[in-house]
Amino acid sequence: MKPIIYADNNATTRIAPEVFEAMVPFLTENYFNPSSMYEAARPAAHAIAEARRTVARHLGGVEPDEILFTSCATESNNMALYGTLKALSRQAPERRHIITTAVEHPAVLEVVQDLARDGYEVTFLPVDRSGQIDIADYIKALRHDTALVSIMHANNESGVLFPIDQLSRIAKETDPSILFHTDATQTMSKMPLDLVGPLRHIDLLSFSGHKLHAPKGIGTLYIRRGTPCRPFLVGGHQESGRRAGTENVAFIVGLARALDLAAETHKVDIHRIREFRDRLEAKLARQIPYLEINGKEAPRMVNTSNLACHYIEGEGILFGLDEAGICASSGSACTSGSLEPSHVLLAMQVPFTAVHGSLRLSFSRYTTQAEVDRIIEVLPQVVSNLRKMSPYWDNEKNGPRENVSIEDPRDAARK
Repeated sequence: MKPIIYADNNATTRIAPEVFEAMVPFLTENYFNPSSMYEAARPAAHAIAEARRTVARHLGGVEPDEILFTSCATESNNMALYGTLKALSRQAPERRHIITTAVEHPAVLEVVQDLARDGYEVTFLPVDRSGQIDIADYIKALRHDTALVSIMHANNESGVLFPIDQLSRIAKETDPSILFHTDATQTMSKMPLDLVGPLRHIDLLSFSGHKLHAPKGIGTLYIRRGTPCRPFLVGGHQESGRRAGTENVAFIVGLARALDLAAETHKVDIHRIREFRDRLEAKLARQIPYLEINGKEAPRMVNTSNLACHYIEGEGILFGLDEAGICASSGSACTSGSLEPSHVLLAMQVPFTAVHGSLRLSFSRYTTQAEVDRIIEVLPQVVSNLRKMSPYWDNEKNGPRENVSIEDPRDAARK
C-alpha cells in the first residue's frame, strides 16, 4: 500500500501503540468472562472496575457507578435518548418535548426524528453562518413540558463548539426536571470535561473510543446518579443491570489507557495541532481564491478545519487528494450515494456554490509538519484542476464566469 497522509481523525483514529499493548493480555491469557466466579476471571473483572474509575476521573471525578460501557457513541446516544424518555413516559408522561439542534450527528438527529413519529414534539434549533445557535432562541424553546435537551459539545463536521456549560445551566435554572444530554464524541480527551465543576448540570454524556486512539467498538455513557434511564439492552446483569451482554474487557482497558495517554500529552498535542491548523488555513486562504473556512468565527476544535471551495464538487476534491495519498472527508454526502450536501453545512447557510465543495481536514497527535505541508502543496493544484472543468469557472480571469446562473436549483423550482 502506498504511504498515506491521514487527515480524517474526526472519522476515526489509529490505535495508539500504548493502547494496543495494554489490550493484548486481555485478548490472550486473560480472556476469561469477567462475570465468572472462579479465580482466573478475577483479573478481568478487576480491569473493568479500574477502567471505570479511570473514566470517572477523566470526567472530573464523578462516581464510577455513573459510568456505563457501551459499544460506541451511537449506542450511548440511543440509550441516552430512548432510555430516559422511556423512563419519563412512566414517571412524567406529560413531558413530550425535546430540544436539539439542526446540526447534530445522525446518531442523535435520527433518534429524535423517530421519537417525533411516536408523538414527541421536537424543536430543532437553527444555527447561524458561523455554526452557533442563538441563546435567546434556546431560552424561548424551553417549555413546561420539555423532557430532554440534547446538544452536542462540538460538531463533527465544522468543529464548532457549543457552550454546553451555559446551555445546561440555563435548562436546570429554568426547570431542574429537564434532563440535559451532550454528545462529547469529538471533545473527549481533546479538552477538559469536568462534570463536577463547570459541566455539573449535565445529566448524560456520550463518547466513543475510536475518536481518541482507542479501538472501534467501545463507547461510554455517563449517567448522573438519580437520572431516570431504562435499559436499552436487556437479558443480562452486566453494567449493574443497565446494559446486558458480556463486557468487552480488552477494549474497555484500551479506552482507559487512551484517556490516560491523552492526559499525559494533552498540552503539547493541542498547542502543536493548533499551529498546524492555523498554518494550513492561512496558507490555503492565500493560494486558493474563493475559499471559505466554515465556522472560523466561532469557538471550535483546534484539530478541525472545514473548507468551502466555491464552484467545484467535494467528491472531486477527495479523489484528487486520494490520488496524492491524502485521506480527508467531504462535507457532501455524495460518497454515500446521495447528491445532497451535508445537513450541517445547509444549516450553516453555506452558499450553494460552495456547499457541494466542502472539505474537512482533521488532525491528531500523530500528524506531522511534513504532512501538513504536503496538504498545503497538493490541495491548491487539485482545486485548480477541478475548476478548469467547472462550467462556473473562467480560466482566463481565474474567477467565476459572468452571466452564468449559480442559483440553487431547489430555489428555482420553488419559484
